[in-house]
Amino acid sequence: MSDAWVRLAHVGMHADRLRRLVDDMGSPDDVVRAIVRGTINVPDWARAAAGVSAARRRVQLDEAGIRLLLRQDDDFPARLAELPDTPPFLFQLGRSFTGLAVAIVGTRSCTSYGRRLAEAYGAAVSEAGWSVVSGLARGIDGAAHRGSLGGPAPGVAVLGSGIDIWYPAEHAQLGRSILEAGGLVWSESPPGTPPVGWRFPPRNRIISGIAHVVVVVEAGVKGGALITARAALEQGREVCATPGDVGRRSSVGCNLLIRDGAIPVHEAEDLVESLSLILGQPTTSTHRPAQAEVETREPCPIGEFLQRLDAEPSKAMAELGRLEAHGEVTIHNGMVFATLGTGQAFVPTVGGAPEERKG
Repeated sequence: MSDAWVRLAHVGMHADRLRRLVDDMGSPDDVVRAIVRGTINVPDWARAAAGVSAARRRVQLDEAGIRLLLRQDDDFPARLAELPDTPPFLFQLGRSFTGLAVAIVGTRSCTSYGRRLAEAYGAAVSEAGWSVVSGLARGIDGAAHRGSLGGPAPGVAVLGSGIDIWYPAEHAQLGRSILEAGGLVWSESPPGTPPVGWRFPPRNRIISGIAHVVVVVEAGVKGGALITARAALEQGREVCATPGDVGRRSSVGCNLLIRDGAIPVHEAEDLVESLSLILGQPTTSTHRPAQAEVETREPCPIGEFLQRLDAEPSKAMAELGRLEAHGEVTIHNGMVFATLGTGQAFVPTVGGAPEERKG
């Protein structure tokens, strides 16, 4: 491993700037010397970081259980390495990545429907044997990660902060659960780096870069999900999107993606079917947890309904999301209203009492 690259990895510089400096100056060693001498303008902390020896950095990383992968290393993900804007290095927690990945992304300000659907997507993708990759963010990202935990395929979380800083903080346990399930965490930012805005767009091109397909569940006209989708198109990846209500802010981005050629997907089974055409048949069983007996006229509290599903909590939540997305149940005020086998469904009125609707 190049000593100069180990030192540069801890400077925290934007990958594009670092790549240009190496190209202009001829070698990473020349860049390190220029930073230390002060002829390259960087913050004082970055100059101090460049002055720390590679040997000391290796000891620090080993003690923290962190691996530093350089682009030329065998364990560096090949799908990323082939891209012209690939990060020159990645900090990694967990085991090396193998297999096929599907990115599931979306807005932090998602609806409860979008959250349940993302969790159902995450569960279905993992059950099919494909790894779910996302950004551990609030909203759609976190839901997709949670759904994937019940399946056999390990997940991948890509951070916009240092690899030792969980962001958001409330997702620390979710990140640790991904590692405990055999997944991994990546960041191109050095340990100790706080989450700042400019680091997230580069993070998104890693998410799309490792994936074969990017799935957008809910997204506005701006934000990280659409940045990831645009990066995916530039990288030659397929993009799927879930259509939503016209005019709903969290659906505008997805509807625009579909207008521009993204593959529309409507629920978990539909997603797996679409992914199978791109990735090949699932490598594991796509058996879902047994459904509860939902054909009942009595509304059921969500907690009680989940208990009827013979599955772990994450899988039960994913199954509930699938049922709702498929139109088999309606959720209102914490109650589950089930579709009847006769084609009739009980749905809430404005006042909250169920009324009968002909299907």
